[in-house]
Amino acid sequence: MMGTSMKLLNRFHDEYLHFFQCKTIKTISICLLFFANSAIAQTAADFILYNGKVITVDQQFRVVQAIAITGDKILATGTNQEMLRLKTKATELIDLKGKTVIPGLIDNHAHFIRSPEHMELRLDGVLYRKQAIQMIQEAVAKAKSNDWVITIGGWSKTQFLDDPRGFDLAELDQISKNIPIVIQEVYLRTYLNSVAIEKLNLNENTPDPRGGKILKTSTGKLSGIVEGAGGVAFIAEKLPLPNPQEWQENVKQYTKYLNRLGITSWYDAGGRGLDERHYQAYQALVDQGKLTVRAFYTTMRSPSTPQDVDKTLLEVTTQKPFQGNDFFDNIGWGESLYGPASTTLLKNDYKVQQQHMEQVRRMIRAIATRGLALNAHVEMENAIDAYLDEYEALHKEIPIKGLRWSFSHVDQITPQQIQRMKKLGIAVGLHTRPIIQGELMQDVHNEHSKTMPPFRLVQDSGITWGLGSDATAVTTANPFFNLDFAVTGRMVNGKKINYQSVTREEALIAHTRNNAQFLFQENNLGSLQPGKYADLLILNKDYLTVPLKEIRNLYPIATMVAGKFVFKQ
Repeated sequence: MMGTSMKLLNRFHDEYLHFFQCKTIKTISICLLFFANSAIAQTAADFILYNGKVITVDQQFRVVQAIAITGDKILATGTNQEMLRLKTKATELIDLKGKTVIPGLIDNHAHFIRSPEHMELRLDGVLYRKQAIQMIQEAVAKAKSNDWVITIGGWSKTQFLDDPRGFDLAELDQISKNIPIVIQEVYLRTYLNSVAIEKLNLNENTPDPRGGKILKTSTGKLSGIVEGAGGVAFIAEKLPLPNPQEWQENVKQYTKYLNRLGITSWYDAGGRGLDERHYQAYQALVDQGKLTVRAFYTTMRSPSTPQDVDKTLLEVTTQKPFQGNDFFDNIGWGESLYGPASTTLLKNDYKVQQQHMEQVRRMIRAIATRGLALNAHVEMENAIDAYLDEYEALHKEIPIKGLRWSFSHVDQITPQQIQRMKKLGIAVGLHTRPIIQGELMQDVHNEHSKTMPPFRLVQDSGITWGLGSDATAVTTANPFFNLDFAVTGRMVNGKKINYQSVTREEALIAHTRNNAQFLFQENNLGSLQPGKYADLLILNKDYLTVPLKEIRNLYPIATMVAGKFVFKQ
């Protein structure tokens, strides 16, 4: 042991003397490169992926031939020759045969922690109603006697090219008279079959939920449709939840689904009905070393009265983020500050009310005092102005720049508002909800919908921004649909709806390197650089050269997280 230590010490001494023999800035640079290469050469690579097109998404957006990985980190990137020098007998060599590698995709706003409540039937990207019916039939055929067939959003009837309708009671009953079927369309409505109606204890005398309506036929019978966001939430809250073991298994299966999509990390914004059970199911897998995707979440409460705010403020004062690890961690507070001060995408009637902003003021003061990061749901122009007024007033007393506050959605943000945000250090999260809601947005916002969200405006402004989905209820979870929409402005059904497109390179940066900042992980994630975690995707085709209309058809043939393949096709 002593002999080995002395050899290493002597080697360091020799290299130290070699460094100080350098006489000029130029030769010092060469010496530093000598040190770096010397250190890398002494480290064995576990994997070398070579003979490919590795898009690093570093600051220079370098594209190289190969990447070497040791443990859970990236060792080096470069030419085939450079990387193959790092192999040992134990190194696994992977010939990419020209395939493209990109960093693992990061979603800066999703609600995936909630998703394993149910093993859902997903209609994401399904273009034909006929196919959707067939998928429901197949799910029923596979269901056990106590199972439910459940879809919690992620689709809209406007995406169906053959027959843009929802599902009526008669056809769902024809599919199954024994298995309950619950199909939620965005946050607009939920379709039920008769057995679901029975198991949910609904009848003609059930009162309409707040913000929703239980639709009836002309004869007063239940139609099997519950309308409105309040109605959707009413049904969702009544659905049966799994026991702890089932929940943990659901999380395993769901994270495998995310691995197949190419999502390796995300920011989770919380949402309806979340409690400790949701987080414990993920934490259990973290403790077992079995979580195959990284989740960073904020604490979400949505107080709706001043009394609710009183209770929430007590919780803010005890909030202690960053107690987890690089797989699962709480990173602050968000997304809703005060329910009555929140906007809705498919409404254009929001009016700023001072009594509501007073409660927002109370919340942000407590959050800033605690030094917490904050993500706030803000969409419409007048709401953005109102929130910025409060933030700027607070900043004069308690500086918030540096706390990494961000706005989610900001679909109607203006250049003037962007400048105000930049002064406060506020970042922007833009999301691809029009993928399935674009035509619905046209009905509400008319011409304004063509610039919602304003990708190009935000990109050109220089403000820190990232690309995400807001999945799973209001849009698809597939990150390649996000990239496609940011670049082409096309909905799932192919209709162009957004005219604020960015380049494919800008979109990829926004979905990787930029998004790492939202997670406080910019030193670990988002680009393929030495020292960062080896989270990457091997793609079926080249992201940089496929025709624009084919970006949505890309998918990973392999997904690696922390130096381990968590999915291979």
